[in-house]
Amino acid sequence: MNREAILKKHQHQRTRTMVYTRVMGYHRPVESFNTGKQAEHRERVHFVQPSHR
Repeated sequence: MNREAILKKHQHQRTRTMVYTRVMGYHRPVESFNTGKQAEHRERVHFVQPSHR
């Protein structure tokens, strides 16, 4: 089953998620950002720590 089919099947269970980010030492919802700052947030690259073996 592909991603689109799964999303369509469970559409009635989905809810909007509030995304927060840390700004100057406190947390703010991204939806309160202006358009330019929201675009900047979408372009960020997330750090993934390599696993140690």
